[in-house]
Amino acid sequence: MKPEIVRPNAYVALRLPSDALIVTQILPNTTISIGKYGNFQANYIIGRPYYLTFKILDKANNEGTSRTGLQVVPAKELYADVKDEDAATPLEVENGNTSTSYDGVEYDVVGEDGEIVMRTNRKIIDDPNSQIMTMEEIEEMKAQNTGSGKDLVAKILESHSALDQKTAFALAKYTLRKTKKYLKRFTLLPLDVSTLARWMFVEKEPMKIMEMREEILALIGSWSNIHCTPSAPLPPLSEEPMKGGGRWLVIDETAGLLVAYMAEKMGILHPPDQDDRQMEKETVLNRAPEAVNEKRIQEDLRPNNSNTTFQHNPRPRKSSTPATTNTITLVHAKEQPNLSLLKYFHFDPFNPSASHPLESHLKMLSWLQLLAPEDDSGYTEPELASEEVLPNWKSGKRSNYFRKRRRWERIKFIVDETRAGGFDGLIVASVMNPVSILRHTVPLLRGAAQVVVYSPTIEPLVELADYYSTGRRTAFVQNPLDTEAMPTEDFPLNPTLLLAPTIQTARCRNWQVLPGRTHPLMTGRGGSEEYIFTATRVLPAEGKVEARGKFKRRKVEVDGTTRASSSLAETPAKAERDLMETDG
Repeated sequence: MKPEIVRPNAYVALRLPSDALIVTQILPNTTISIGKYGNFQANYIIGRPYYLTFKILDKANNEGTSRTGLQVVPAKELYADVKDEDAATPLEVENGNTSTSYDGVEYDVVGEDGEIVMRTNRKIIDDPNSQIMTMEEIEEMKAQNTGSGKDLVAKILESHSALDQKTAFALAKYTLRKTKKYLKRFTLLPLDVSTLARWMFVEKEPMKIMEMREEILALIGSWSNIHCTPSAPLPPLSEEPMKGGGRWLVIDETAGLLVAYMAEKMGILHPPDQDDRQMEKETVLNRAPEAVNEKRIQEDLRPNNSNTTFQHNPRPRKSSTPATTNTITLVHAKEQPNLSLLKYFHFDPFNPSASHPLESHLKMLSWLQLLAPEDDSGYTEPELASEEVLPNWKSGKRSNYFRKRRRWERIKFIVDETRAGGFDGLIVASVMNPVSILRHTVPLLRGAAQVVVYSPTIEPLVELADYYSTGRRTAFVQNPLDTEAMPTEDFPLNPTLLLAPTIQTARCRNWQVLPGRTHPLMTGRGGSEEYIFTATRVLPAEGKVEARGKFKRRKVEVDGTTRASSSLAETPAKAERDLMETDG
């Protein structure tokens, strides 16, 4: 559940007047800097609700120095420029001047036939001397100004000598540009996956997330049918393979962005409320003096203490039992997966907190553990010590023994569950060849599961769609191959496993919409076009498919010659009707 107020140590996004984003952690008793717009104390926004806009003020104290403060910008001030409070007819139109229309758009000439020619600033030559204020004066005023920058913007507009020559649109554009540059404001936003993806793509390293935009993330989530599945008991692996239950298989090489998006859709991304965790912690601390006596435990564990009998009580697990429903199974190519972006949601995959939902709902295994688990050392069971030997071990050796056993049990459970298959969907975002990935992962899906493969370019997906095309499927069905003989040059994949392969794309572009000046914004960021491959897992029928029914023989006249033919009668009524037509 997303928090509604800013809590200590939380990651937030600050939207600046220039529409740029800054992602920062709110650490108590620290100063947060937002570049040229100023800085403020982190304690000022702790406990405040999100989506508020603050303006930074420099307040002078008794010692003559200034300190920074924050003030909430009211909604009336925020939307004053877009609210049309004056609906009266312009003064120029009332005086008979038709050079300005009723809709507020200015024009230059009205022709003899009544045609209105739009007024433009095409004939106006930009003069750098039209701005009377110099940069030195602007910087000096910025240093002396203790407000939020509104006075500075008004002074710059007032000192522009050619302001009356601008059109209404040019004036609004100029005012907005100066406002974004000098107004000291920011909007407090919660850090969700969409905001994180936009920040990584625009402000940081887009190659780190494979240039994945937020709109393509939404398209992936729509076609993969990611949703939250309530917990339900499933049969163990020894009885029947797991099928369904909200289990998704994912190959993610976007530094954890895809995993974070899936976890957000499944309701397991954000940790529980801090208040609940604090109450639980206080309860444990209150019970600790009565329940634990470290000195007595050390005395009881001594081997030469004949008055006490050792009882094997293993330490409580630091990690919870892996969940069986509503889970994400991540397959990675290296020794450890790259999930660095999950730190913004307070999850460390190498030292996970037991209270975080991803600790039990995110399962990770390598390609070696999936394809050849017997070759992986972590899948091999460690030596089992007897109950008679354990009391003689030192505490460090004993704890290391239990830690290895817990690690082996978790790895074995995850590997066996993954190899059993029955997943609800497969999502791939990798630089590896998708053909080699789908060859081993598609058989692990249940029937009607969705397959989504992301690629910044279209060429790998076109090749993938060709391998699952109708032509290859028809050729494979007519001349079936043994599974052990695959892959071959003509059939690198089994084309009967996926149905309806499709390639799609989605990209949102900002446009300027004005009469005669409608075009995409020239400041839009480029990059890859981004595509996804979608298909549905099907279970091919085994053996031949034969049609059965009641056949009858009837006489058919062809070129004056009567011949006997057989046909399939779908129903007795249809057979009788066909017979009457033949007799007639």
